[in-house]
Amino acid sequence: MIDSHISDIKWMKRAIYLASLGKGRTSPNPMVGAVILDKNGNLISEGFHSKSGMPHAEAMAFNNLKKNARDGTIYVNLEPCCHQGKTPPCVDKIISFGIKKVFVSIEDPDKRVSGKGIKLLKDAGIKVNLGLCEKESQELNKAFIHRNITSNAFGVMKWAMSMDGRIGLKNGKSKWITNKDSRSLVHSFRAFFDAIIIGGNTLRKDDPLLTSRGMKSPEPLRVVFTKTLDLPEKSNLWACDLAKTLVVYDSSTANKKFLKRIPKDVEIEALPTDNPQLLSNLLAKRGCNNVLWECGPNLATSAIKAGCIQELMTFIAPKILGGESSMNPFSDFEFKDMDEVFNLNKPEISFIDDDIFVKTSIY
Repeated sequence: MIDSHISDIKWMKRAIYLASLGKGRTSPNPMVGAVILDKNGNLISEGFHSKSGMPHAEAMAFNNLKKNARDGTIYVNLEPCCHQGKTPPCVDKIISFGIKKVFVSIEDPDKRVSGKGIKLLKDAGIKVNLGLCEKESQELNKAFIHRNITSNAFGVMKWAMSMDGRIGLKNGKSKWITNKDSRSLVHSFRAFFDAIIIGGNTLRKDDPLLTSRGMKSPEPLRVVFTKTLDLPEKSNLWACDLAKTLVVYDSSTANKKFLKRIPKDVEIEALPTDNPQLLSNLLAKRGCNNVLWECGPNLATSAIKAGCIQELMTFIAPKILGGESSMNPFSDFEFKDMDEVFNLNKPEISFIDDDIFVKTSIY
Protein backbone atom coordinates (compact mmCIF):
# COMPACT_ATOMS: atom_id res chain seq x y z
CA MET A 1 0.00 0.00 0.00
CA ILE A 2 2.86 2.34 0.91
CA ASP A 3 4.71 1.48 -2.32
CA SER A 4 1.53 2.17 -4.29
CA HIS A 5 1.13 5.61 -2.67
CA ILE A 6 4.76 6.50 -3.42
CA SER A 7 4.19 5.48 -7.04
CA ASP A 8 1.04 7.62 -7.25
CA ILE A 9 2.96 10.65 -5.95
CA LYS A 10 5.71 10.01 -8.48
CA TRP A 11 3.31 10.03 -11.41
CA MET A 12 1.36 13.05 -10.16
CA LYS A 13 4.60 14.99 -9.79
CA ARG A 14 5.40 13.96 -13.35
CA ALA A 15 2.04 15.39 -14.46
CA ILE A 16 2.76 18.64 -12.59
CA TYR A 17 6.18 18.90 -14.25
CA LEU A 18 4.65 18.35 -17.69
CA ALA A 19 2.05 21.03 -16.92
CA SER A 20 4.80 23.53 -16.08
CA LEU A 21 6.18 23.21 -19.62
CA GLY A 22 3.28 25.39 -20.78
CA LYS A 23 4.14 28.24 -18.43
CA GLY A 24 3.44 31.64 -19.97
CA ARG A 25 1.54 30.27 -22.98
CA THR A 26 -1.74 28.75 -21.79
CA SER A 27 -3.79 31.76 -20.60
CA PRO A 28 -6.70 32.08 -20.21
CA ASN A 29 -6.45 28.33 -19.61
CA PRO A 30 -4.57 26.65 -16.74
CA MET A 31 -1.35 24.66 -16.99
CA VAL A 32 -2.21 20.96 -17.09
CA GLY A 33 -0.22 17.77 -17.50
CA ALA A 34 -1.47 14.18 -17.88
CA VAL A 35 0.18 10.78 -17.45
CA ILE A 36 -1.46 7.50 -18.53
CA LEU A 37 -0.52 4.05 -17.20
CA ASP A 38 -1.81 0.75 -18.53
CA LYS A 39 -3.63 -1.79 -16.32
CA ASN A 40 -0.27 -3.19 -15.22
CA GLY A 41 1.04 0.19 -14.07
CA ASN A 42 3.35 0.82 -17.03
CA LEU A 43 3.69 4.28 -18.55
CA ILE A 44 2.07 4.25 -21.98
CA SER A 45 1.54 7.96 -22.74
CA GLU A 46 1.71 11.51 -21.43
CA GLY A 47 0.92 15.03 -22.57
CA PHE A 48 0.52 18.65 -21.53
CA HIS A 49 -1.44 21.72 -22.60
CA SER A 50 1.16 23.62 -24.61
CA LYS A 51 -0.81 26.69 -25.66
CA SER A 52 -4.31 28.14 -25.56
CA GLY A 53 -6.29 26.72 -28.48
CA MET A 54 -4.14 23.59 -28.67
CA PRO A 55 -5.30 20.16 -27.37
CA HIS A 56 -5.70 19.82 -23.63
CA ALA A 57 -3.25 17.64 -21.70
CA GLU A 58 -5.56 14.62 -21.53
CA ALA A 59 -6.38 14.82 -25.25
CA MET A 60 -2.68 15.10 -26.13
CA ALA A 61 -1.89 12.07 -23.96
CA PHE A 62 -4.63 9.98 -25.57
CA ASN A 63 -3.53 11.10 -29.04
CA ASN A 64 -0.01 9.86 -28.21
CA LEU A 65 -1.19 6.41 -27.08
CA LYS A 66 0.62 3.43 -28.57
CA LYS A 67 -1.03 0.80 -26.34
CA ASN A 68 -4.55 0.04 -25.11
CA ALA A 69 -5.46 2.22 -22.12
CA ARG A 70 -8.52 0.18 -21.09
CA ASP A 71 -8.61 -0.43 -17.30
CA GLY A 72 -5.63 1.91 -17.00
CA THR A 73 -4.98 4.95 -14.80
CA ILE A 74 -4.58 8.63 -15.63
CA TYR A 75 -2.97 11.31 -13.44
CA VAL A 76 -3.90 14.96 -14.02
CA ASN A 77 -2.99 17.96 -11.86
CA LEU A 78 -6.35 19.68 -12.50
CA GLU A 79 -9.88 18.37 -12.79
CA PRO A 80 -10.64 17.34 -16.40
CA CYS A 81 -12.95 19.72 -18.22
CA CYS A 82 -16.54 18.74 -18.98
CA HIS A 83 -17.62 21.60 -21.26
CA GLN A 84 -17.18 22.32 -24.94
CA GLY A 85 -14.71 25.14 -25.53
CA LYS A 86 -12.16 25.46 -28.30
CA THR A 87 -11.55 21.75 -27.74
CA PRO A 88 -13.91 18.86 -26.80
CA PRO A 89 -14.50 17.86 -23.15
CA CYS A 90 -11.64 15.80 -21.67
CA VAL A 91 -14.03 13.83 -19.44
CA ASP A 92 -15.57 12.24 -22.54
CA LYS A 93 -12.14 11.12 -23.74
CA ILE A 94 -11.29 9.52 -20.40
CA ILE A 95 -14.58 7.62 -20.33
CA SER A 96 -14.42 6.51 -23.97
CA PHE A 97 -10.93 5.05 -23.61
CA GLY A 98 -12.03 2.81 -20.74
CA ILE A 99 -9.89 4.33 -18.00
CA LYS A 100 -10.57 2.64 -14.66
CA LYS A 101 -8.93 5.05 -12.19
CA VAL A 102 -8.31 8.82 -12.25
CA PHE A 103 -6.04 10.76 -9.90
CA VAL A 104 -6.89 14.48 -9.77
CA SER A 105 -4.77 16.87 -7.74
CA ILE A 106 -7.19 19.81 -7.40
CA GLU A 107 -10.67 20.80 -8.54
CA ASP A 108 -10.99 23.31 -11.36
CA PRO A 109 -12.09 26.71 -9.95
CA ASP A 110 -13.81 27.52 -13.26
CA LYS A 111 -17.55 27.47 -12.47
CA ARG A 112 -18.23 25.65 -15.75
CA VAL A 113 -16.22 22.69 -14.45
CA SER A 114 -15.76 22.87 -10.66
CA GLY A 115 -16.74 19.43 -9.33
CA LYS A 116 -18.82 18.58 -12.41
CA GLY A 117 -15.99 16.80 -14.23
CA ILE A 118 -15.28 14.61 -11.22
CA LYS A 119 -18.98 13.78 -10.81
CA LEU A 120 -19.29 12.69 -14.45
CA LEU A 121 -16.29 10.40 -14.05
CA LYS A 122 -17.74 8.83 -10.89
CA ASP A 123 -21.15 8.44 -12.55
CA ALA A 124 -19.40 6.50 -15.32
CA GLY A 125 -18.10 4.03 -12.74
CA ILE A 126 -14.55 5.39 -12.68
CA LYS A 127 -12.71 5.53 -9.35
CA VAL A 128 -11.55 9.11 -8.68
CA ASN A 129 -8.86 10.06 -6.16
CA LEU A 130 -8.76 13.81 -5.33
CA GLY A 131 -6.07 15.78 -3.49
CA LEU A 132 -2.75 14.14 -4.35
CA CYS A 133 0.07 16.77 -4.40
CA GLU A 134 -2.56 19.46 -3.81
CA LYS A 135 -0.14 22.11 -2.54
CA GLU A 136 2.17 21.83 -5.56
CA SER A 137 -0.74 22.00 -8.00
CA GLN A 138 -2.23 25.05 -6.32
CA GLU A 139 1.12 26.82 -6.48
CA LEU A 140 1.55 26.03 -10.17
CA ASN A 141 -1.86 27.39 -11.15
CA LYS A 142 -2.23 30.10 -8.49
CA ALA A 143 -2.76 32.81 -11.12
CA PHE A 144 -5.50 30.85 -12.90
CA ILE A 145 -7.16 30.06 -9.58
CA HIS A 146 -6.95 33.71 -8.45
CA ARG A 147 -8.52 35.01 -11.68
CA ASN A 148 -11.42 32.56 -11.47
CA ILE A 149 -12.13 33.24 -7.80
CA THR A 150 -11.70 37.04 -7.77
CA SER A 151 -12.35 38.02 -11.43
CA ASN A 152 -9.05 39.93 -11.28
CA ALA A 153 -5.64 39.14 -12.75
CA PHE A 154 -2.95 37.81 -10.41
CA GLY A 155 -0.58 40.76 -9.91
CA VAL A 156 3.18 40.69 -9.44
CA MET A 157 5.05 43.95 -8.84
CA LYS A 158 8.70 44.29 -9.78
CA TRP A 159 11.21 47.05 -9.12
CA ALA A 160 14.95 47.60 -8.84
CA MET A 161 16.51 49.79 -6.16
CA SER A 162 19.73 50.72 -4.41
CA MET A 163 20.69 49.53 -0.93
CA ASP A 164 19.21 52.76 0.49
CA GLY A 165 15.87 52.15 -1.19
CA ARG A 166 16.12 54.54 -4.15
CA ILE A 167 14.87 53.75 -7.65
CA GLY A 168 16.67 56.68 -9.31
CA LEU A 169 18.66 59.87 -8.86
CA LYS A 170 17.15 63.27 -8.07
CA ASN A 171 17.25 64.14 -11.78
CA GLY A 172 15.29 60.97 -12.59
CA LYS A 173 18.13 58.94 -14.07
CA SER A 174 18.01 55.26 -13.17
CA LYS A 175 19.94 53.39 -15.88
CA TRP A 176 21.34 51.23 -14.60
CA ILE A 177 20.90 50.49 -10.90
CA THR A 178 21.21 46.72 -11.19
CA ASN A 179 23.71 44.61 -13.12
CA LYS A 180 23.34 43.12 -16.58
CA ASP A 181 22.44 39.65 -15.32
CA SER A 182 19.58 41.04 -13.23
CA ARG A 183 18.22 42.91 -16.22
CA SER A 184 18.41 39.75 -18.36
CA LEU A 185 16.52 37.87 -15.67
CA VAL A 186 13.74 40.48 -15.83
CA HIS A 187 13.42 39.85 -19.57
CA SER A 188 13.04 36.11 -18.93
CA PHE A 189 10.48 36.75 -16.18
CA ARG A 190 8.36 38.81 -18.58
CA ALA A 191 7.96 35.74 -20.79
CA PHE A 192 5.83 34.12 -18.08
CA PHE A 193 3.30 36.98 -17.93
CA ASP A 194 0.28 37.80 -20.05
CA ALA A 195 0.61 41.58 -19.69
CA ILE A 196 3.05 44.19 -18.38
CA ILE A 197 1.70 47.39 -16.86
CA ILE A 198 3.26 50.85 -16.56
CA GLY A 199 1.86 54.30 -15.87
CA GLY A 200 1.98 57.39 -18.05
CA ASN A 201 4.91 58.86 -16.09
CA THR A 202 7.06 55.79 -16.71
CA LEU A 203 6.30 55.97 -20.43
CA ARG A 204 7.21 59.66 -20.60
CA LYS A 205 10.41 59.37 -18.54
CA ASP A 206 11.84 55.98 -19.57
CA ASP A 207 10.27 55.10 -22.94
CA PRO A 208 10.65 51.37 -22.15
CA LEU A 209 10.43 48.51 -24.63
CA LEU A 210 8.68 46.12 -22.17
CA THR A 211 9.42 42.89 -24.02
CA SER A 212 11.01 39.57 -23.15
CA ARG A 213 13.59 40.27 -25.86
CA GLY A 214 12.25 37.44 -27.98
CA MET A 215 11.96 34.83 -25.23
CA LYS A 216 8.19 34.64 -25.76
CA SER A 217 6.11 34.69 -28.93
CA PRO A 218 3.81 36.48 -29.02
CA GLU A 219 5.23 38.93 -26.52
CA PRO A 220 3.16 39.91 -23.45
CA LEU A 221 0.58 42.66 -23.92
CA ARG A 222 2.08 46.05 -23.01
CA VAL A 223 -0.34 48.21 -21.02
CA VAL A 224 -0.15 51.94 -20.28
CA PHE A 225 -2.51 53.15 -17.54
CA THR A 226 -2.94 56.92 -17.78
CA LYS A 227 -5.03 59.57 -16.04
CA THR A 228 -4.31 62.32 -18.58
CA LEU A 229 -3.66 60.68 -21.98
CA ASP A 230 -0.79 63.17 -22.27
CA LEU A 231 1.51 60.60 -23.85
CA PRO A 232 4.42 61.16 -26.28
CA GLU A 233 3.80 61.02 -30.01
CA LYS A 234 6.83 58.79 -30.44
CA SER A 235 7.42 55.79 -28.21
CA ASN A 236 8.87 52.29 -28.32
CA LEU A 237 5.46 51.01 -27.25
CA TRP A 238 3.81 52.34 -30.40
CA ALA A 239 5.68 49.72 -32.48
CA CYS A 240 2.95 47.07 -32.38
CA ASP A 241 4.65 44.80 -34.89
CA LEU A 242 6.99 43.88 -32.02
CA ALA A 243 4.33 43.46 -29.33
CA LYS A 244 0.72 44.54 -28.85
CA THR A 245 0.08 47.69 -26.83
CA LEU A 246 -3.05 48.73 -24.94
CA VAL A 247 -3.64 52.24 -23.57
CA VAL A 248 -6.20 52.39 -20.75
CA TYR A 249 -7.27 55.84 -19.58
CA ASP A 250 -9.41 57.42 -16.87
CA SER A 251 -12.33 58.95 -18.76
CA SER A 252 -13.15 61.26 -15.83
CA THR A 253 -9.81 63.11 -15.99
CA ALA A 254 -8.18 62.47 -19.36
CA ASN A 255 -8.05 65.07 -22.13
CA LYS A 256 -9.45 63.14 -25.08
CA LYS A 257 -7.84 65.48 -27.62
CA PHE A 258 -4.61 63.55 -26.93
CA LEU A 259 -6.14 60.40 -28.40
CA LYS A 260 -5.03 61.57 -31.84
CA ARG A 261 -1.41 61.14 -30.76
CA ILE A 262 -1.86 57.40 -30.36
CA PRO A 263 -1.26 55.29 -33.51
CA LYS A 264 -4.15 53.27 -34.92
CA ASP A 265 -2.40 49.94 -34.21
CA VAL A 266 -2.57 50.63 -30.47
CA GLU A 267 -5.70 49.42 -28.67
CA ILE A 268 -7.52 51.92 -26.45
CA GLU A 269 -9.89 51.30 -23.53
CA ALA A 270 -11.59 53.77 -21.18
CA LEU A 271 -12.38 53.24 -17.51
CA PRO A 272 -14.62 55.45 -15.33
CA THR A 273 -11.88 56.07 -12.71
CA ASP A 274 -8.18 55.46 -12.16
CA ASN A 275 -8.81 52.63 -9.67
CA PRO A 276 -6.19 49.95 -10.54
CA GLN A 277 -8.66 47.20 -9.64
CA LEU A 278 -10.76 48.18 -12.66
CA LEU A 279 -7.69 47.67 -14.83
CA SER A 280 -6.98 44.29 -13.21
CA ASN A 281 -10.56 43.23 -13.86
CA LEU A 282 -10.39 44.46 -17.46
CA LEU A 283 -7.26 42.42 -18.13
CA ALA A 284 -8.78 39.35 -16.47
CA LYS A 285 -11.77 39.62 -18.81
CA ARG A 286 -9.31 39.72 -21.70
CA GLY A 287 -7.95 36.35 -20.55
CA CYS A 288 -4.89 37.49 -18.61
CA ASN A 289 -4.18 35.12 -15.73
CA ASN A 290 -1.17 37.03 -14.44
CA VAL A 291 0.20 40.52 -15.00
CA LEU A 292 3.50 42.20 -14.16
CA TRP A 293 3.41 45.73 -12.76
CA GLU A 294 6.59 47.68 -13.63
CA CYS A 295 5.18 51.07 -12.71
CA GLY A 296 6.34 54.13 -10.80
CA PRO A 297 5.72 55.01 -7.12
CA ASN A 298 2.23 56.53 -7.43
CA LEU A 299 0.63 53.74 -9.45
CA ALA A 300 2.54 51.11 -7.43
CA THR A 301 1.08 52.50 -4.21
CA SER A 302 -2.44 52.65 -5.63
CA ALA A 303 -2.19 49.09 -6.98
CA ILE A 304 -1.14 47.66 -3.63
CA LYS A 305 -3.81 49.62 -1.73
CA ALA A 306 -6.42 48.34 -4.19
CA GLY A 307 -5.40 44.72 -3.58
CA CYS A 308 -4.10 44.20 -7.12
CA ILE A 309 -0.70 42.85 -6.05
CA GLN A 310 -0.20 39.32 -4.74
CA GLU A 311 3.58 38.99 -5.09
CA LEU A 312 6.61 41.29 -5.09
CA MET A 313 9.93 40.90 -6.90
CA THR A 314 12.72 43.22 -5.76
CA PHE A 315 16.22 43.60 -7.17
CA ILE A 316 18.60 45.30 -4.74
CA ALA A 317 21.95 46.62 -5.96
CA PRO A 318 24.92 47.23 -3.61
CA LYS A 319 24.84 50.97 -4.27
CA ILE A 320 23.90 54.11 -2.35
CA LEU A 321 22.09 56.80 -4.33
CA GLY A 322 20.78 59.17 -1.66
CA GLY A 323 18.69 62.12 -2.82
CA GLU A 324 14.96 62.79 -2.89
CA SER A 325 12.60 60.60 -0.89
CA SER A 326 10.24 60.74 -3.88
CA MET A 327 12.60 58.36 -5.65
CA ASN A 328 11.36 55.54 -3.43
CA PRO A 329 9.53 52.56 -5.00
CA PHE A 330 6.31 53.77 -3.33
CA SER A 331 4.66 57.02 -2.33
CA ASP A 332 3.16 57.62 1.11
CA PHE A 333 0.73 54.96 2.31
CA GLU A 334 -0.11 57.34 5.19
CA PHE A 335 0.24 54.66 7.85
CA LYS A 336 -0.12 55.94 11.41
CA ASP A 337 0.78 52.77 13.26
CA MET A 338 2.97 49.71 12.62
CA ASP A 339 -0.12 47.52 12.86
CA GLU A 340 -1.32 49.09 9.58
CA VAL A 341 1.68 48.21 7.42
CA PHE A 342 1.63 45.51 4.74
CA ASN A 343 3.16 42.25 5.89
CA LEU A 344 5.19 40.10 3.51
CA ASN A 345 5.67 36.36 3.78
CA LYS A 346 7.45 33.40 2.22
CA PRO A 347 10.56 35.39 1.22
CA GLU A 348 12.84 33.73 -1.32
CA ILE A 349 16.30 35.33 -1.42
CA SER A 350 19.03 34.71 -3.98
CA PHE A 351 22.10 36.46 -5.37
CA ILE A 352 22.60 37.50 -8.98
CA ASP A 353 26.31 38.22 -9.01
CA ASP A 354 26.48 41.12 -6.52
CA ASP A 355 22.75 41.99 -6.71
CA ILE A 356 20.20 40.60 -4.27
CA PHE A 357 16.89 39.24 -5.55
CA VAL A 358 13.93 38.93 -3.16
CA LYS A 359 10.61 37.37 -4.09
CA THR A 360 7.78 37.43 -1.57
CA SER A 361 4.00 37.31 -1.31
CA ILE A 362 1.89 40.08 0.20
CA TYR A 363 -1.11 39.75 2.51
